[in-house]
Amino acid sequence: MILVLSASLHPESRSRILANTAKSKLEHLGQHVVMFDLASKSLPLCDGMTCYGDPNAQELGSLIEQAEAVLLASPVYNYDVNAAAKNAIELTGKAWSNKLVGIMLAAGGPGSYMSAMGVANSLMLDFRCLVVPRFIYALGDSFQANELIDPQIEERINELAEEIVRLKSAMTR
Repeated sequence: MILVLSASLHPESRSRILANTAKSKLEHLGQHVVMFDLASKSLPLCDGMTCYGDPNAQELGSLIEQAEAVLLASPVYNYDVNAAAKNAIELTGKAWSNKLVGIMLAAGGPGSYMSAMGVANSLMLDFRCLVVPRFIYALGDSFQANELIDPQIEERINELAEEIVRLKSAMTR
């Protein structure tokens, strides 16, 4: 199973459009895909204590543990993935251990193209994740209404999906 984690809390999220596009592509490739959308399943703030008993946090942790790969879709705020994405990682911690991870970001401007590196480094160093080096970084002009209209971004999503399937297969041998 591949988990697609949509981290945006915005109702008209562009990163969710990326997540849905990747989900469709992965399903087209014959993969079983589960989507966890933080806009519809809220998580408590990680307090290092009682937060771990939250049913949604436990569900997400269980999905991450079961997943052969996780595809994280997040908006970029202030040159980084959003706080909801970081909070989800903090709440689920060790469930990320040794996971294959892809990252897709939607941003307002071109200056944050390196923003995936903070979360990628954290996942690699803290949890020994294998982060696929095919990040998606899409700007506002790649979207119109609730649609992805940029064929280059769509092609990059296709390449990321294919790479996740290839690596997932290699890791399970």
